[in-house]
Amino acid sequence: MTKRISAKYKIDRRLGVNLWGRAKSPYNTRNYGPGQHGQRRKGKLSDYGIQLHAKQKLKGYYGSITEKQFRRLYAEAVRLRGDTGENLIGLLESRLDAIVYRMKLVPTVFAARQFVNHGHVLVNGKRVNIPSYQVKPGDEIEVRQKSKEMLTLLVAVKSAERDVPDYIDVDHKKMHGKYTRIPLLADVPYPVQMEPNLVVEYYSR
Repeated sequence: MTKRISAKYKIDRRLGVNLWGRAKSPYNTRNYGPGQHGQRRKGKLSDYGIQLHAKQKLKGYYGSITEKQFRRLYAEAVRLRGDTGENLIGLLESRLDAIVYRMKLVPTVFAARQFVNHGHVLVNGKRVNIPSYQVKPGDEIEVRQKSKEMLTLLVAVKSAERDVPDYIDVDHKKMHGKYTRIPLLADVPYPVQMEPNLVVEYYSR
């Protein structure tokens, strides 16, 4: 088991939420922080602490995004017209690994990154193995023919744990989907409340 895979189960408890809404989350049975001091009473967070927590929650949800990548996405969100928080959500949801996860081709966001990295995904007929690749509305995403019988793929597709959001059209029989539009915050099926406005405040300090 890699460091990343073993550490992901601590994220829920550290942030104090069931971040991905999974039934197997350790937060469901141990809703306090990890480690020997996890059950200590926590003091009231400062404004900075609240903003940092919002950033960690949003960044952690997408699993494998580094601080450098996340900051770069924020800079792009600022550059775009419109609300920066909404732009940030749109950019995060347009990542190829996020779309593969939303299409229910994999069980977790971590598995989505690995699935893309290993070359199992085609975008408009061409193999793309970069998880951070920005998919555009109208792009078609499908599983490579040789990969369509993978057991993990077939199990994920049948899972009732999540639904496919309406900004992605999916045909699970063909393992094919289309990214129809960039979503707003209200469109994204987060299991917990996300506050991109606080993330904007954090980076705007």
